[in-house]
Amino acid sequence: MSFFFGSRSSKTFKPKKNIPEGSHQYELLKHAEATLGSGNLRMAVMLPEGEDLNEWVAVNTVDFFNQINMLYGTITDFCTEESCPVMSAGPKYEYHWADGTNIKKPIKCSAPKYIDYLMTWVQDQLDDETLFPSKIGVPFPKNFMSVAKTILKRLFRVYAHIYHQHFDPVIQLQEEAHLNTSFKHFIFFVQEFNLIDRRELAPLQELIEKLTSKDR
Repeated sequence: MSFFFGSRSSKTFKPKKNIPEGSHQYELLKHAEATLGSGNLRMAVMLPEGEDLNEWVAVNTVDFFNQINMLYGTITDFCTEESCPVMSAGPKYEYHWADGTNIKKPIKCSAPKYIDYLMTWVQDQLDDETLFPSKIGVPFPKNFMSVAKTILKRLFRVYAHIYHQHFDPVIQLQEEAHLNTSFKHFIFFVQEFNLIDRRELAPLQELIEKLTSKDR
């Protein structure tokens, strides 16, 4: 959650996506921040009583986008065409970009290019009022959950790339605790609602087991 980051550098990779103050989604975000403050992440990700699952997933997806945006924004100087000519998460996992509309056939590209494509695509989904309605009473579309799952699956790849390829600068910048807390929150959330296929999480499986084993 944004409150993890306090008054630190506000450099982000893409513009922050704001949830309108005074809206029900804003209240949900505040609820999430309050429960996160208790330190119990397993409890913090659970659907609040009486709330709509789609809305809860929407609010948290926006928040994870903002967190990853900020985390990646701190290491963009280290993630370059030269240092990362392919988008990878360790030697075994390489990602090629396709969005199904502008780029239909997956293309091999550098990590900064891939992440730029990815974050721009996510931003376009979040800004689409038919997919992520911000007004009270406007229903979520039938395909909302499948879109949210695709967004979260792709955001996971940015975490995986940072951990595998840029963990040294993360430590140098003293961002390690922020990265771990953000990722742990993300994993607990996607596990709670089965939002990412286990195979997709394979690049960080060991880390996931380590971060989540203490909270079982």
